[in-house]
Amino acid sequence: MDISPEIKNFLIEVYDELFKTFGPQHWWPGDTPLEIAIGAILTQNTNWKNVEKAIDNLKERNLIDVNGLLSLSDYELSSLIKPSGFFNVKTKRLKSFLNFLKDVGGLEKLKEEKDVSTLREILLSVPGVGKETADSIILYALEKPVFVIDAYTRRFLKRHGVLNGNEDYDEIRELFERSLPRDVQIYKEYHALIVKLGKVYCRSRPICEGCPLNKQKFWRLIK
Repeated sequence: MDISPEIKNFLIEVYDELFKTFGPQHWWPGDTPLEIAIGAILTQNTNWKNVEKAIDNLKERNLIDVNGLLSLSDYELSSLIKPSGFFNVKTKRLKSFLNFLKDVGGLEKLKEEKDVSTLREILLSVPGVGKETADSIILYALEKPVFVIDAYTRRFLKRHGVLNGNEDYDEIRELFERSLPRDVQIYKEYHALIVKLGKVYCRSRPICEGCPLNKQKFWRLIK
């Protein structure tokens, strides 16, 4: 994808405007990298409030631990993460991920890999870990610079004329990574701010009144 100076400036200005409007988001919530990684798997196809309930169930039993979780039967684990939805599927995905962590020596060992592309390939080889989940783990749990793309990101970029709707995940990810400083904290904050925008204003049925991006300078890309 060709990235014009206008698009680069647009993405930088969007970040500044969203940060000015919403402030720091303190995202991703989690006491440990493992808790963040578990949350990234459980949040697939559901909202965060449901994930919080599932994680609270695990924390109440002191189960934010690879060996502890793997010691549970599928039935026990699925019962605990039931609030997150699709619990049978997520039980399999979570156990696949936990077995993978056990084999590689844990998240700290994984963090030693300096090449982000290699790290992505390793995580994407785990059953049930797609690009958004892998990148969420890399950025928020391993604190490596990769930009996370989700449905909210696609939606606001398409509405502002940056995307035509046919771009794949990595094209959009590279759009951000080539436009912004390669900075973990900026990537973390920007993704969280886009989520906030999508939840408050840029919904499937948009609420344009009061939206921080409903200003002439943010509509200039629309033909």
